[in-house]
Amino acid sequence: MGHGHGHGTAAPSSASGRYLKSLTIALVIGAGFMVMEFIVGFATGSLALISDAAHMFTDVLGVGMALAAILLARRSGPTLTRTFGFYRAEVLAALGNAILLFGVAGYVLVEAIGRISDPPAVPGLPVLLAAAAGLVANIVSFMILRKGAEESINVRGAYLEVLADLIGSVGVLLSGAITLLTGWRYADPIIGVAIGLFVLPRTYALARRALRILFQHAPKGVDVAGIQAELGGLKGVEDVHDLHVWTLTSGMEVASAHLTIAPTVEQAEVLTEAQNLLANRYSIEHATLQIEVPQCAQRCRELSW
Repeated sequence: MGHGHGHGTAAPSSASGRYLKSLTIALVIGAGFMVMEFIVGFATGSLALISDAAHMFTDVLGVGMALAAILLARRSGPTLTRTFGFYRAEVLAALGNAILLFGVAGYVLVEAIGRISDPPAVPGLPVLLAAAAGLVANIVSFMILRKGAEESINVRGAYLEVLADLIGSVGVLLSGAITLLTGWRYADPIIGVAIGLFVLPRTYALARRALRILFQHAPKGVDVAGIQAELGGLKGVEDVHDLHVWTLTSGMEVASAHLTIAPTVEQAEVLTEAQNLLANRYSIEHATLQIEVPQCAQRCRELSW
């Protein structure tokens, strides 16, 4: 009553895999300017610049994890013991990026609060120049990763970190300019706090999306009830049950379901129509569908979960 087949032995490329080159370029750019900002930040004592450099560090580390996850997924596709391969490594990398960003934002907020009572003097010109260079680097990386962020949660994690760095560089530029023109010492810690607060809601959204995938919730925007109704409306289908829809990794949605049909109905026709429905209307190419006659469907109703 079931239907099984293989989909080939080569590991398919996830949405992230198409942006390997873009991530590599962003990694090289970020690493170079991160070192520069740390050196200038500690030399001048600028919390805003150190904050921006720390964000760039998480950017570099996050992009590195994204690259490692893609390479790991490519190296080993599904096997008899790893039936889904290493594609979830990309989602874990995105969650790791979110955790890093939470940590950096928390550090900056704590450090800034400690400086509010007695803000140190920070030379404006070196901070201004370093931030300008960092801004250029972030703009380049931002443009490189922008398209991939729309398709891949893994690339989106790196993209959000670059975006946070870009905003941070703008903030540091503002801090340096205010310090240079007015000598106001509070500009640096205040803008450091603002950078940290800007990152938090975006980090929360990334973590929430990664956890949805890891908990195997239905993909956002997919109407599971609608899928069940449309499958149940196919000619010859009497019941649809044990329906599951989840995301393996970005760009790889998966579904499984049991379809109960009358004994006189042609199974192959129902299976073909159901597969076409899922692929054409819901972009679910990988669907495992079990065709059952009523007497065989009784066992499903006896299952506890």
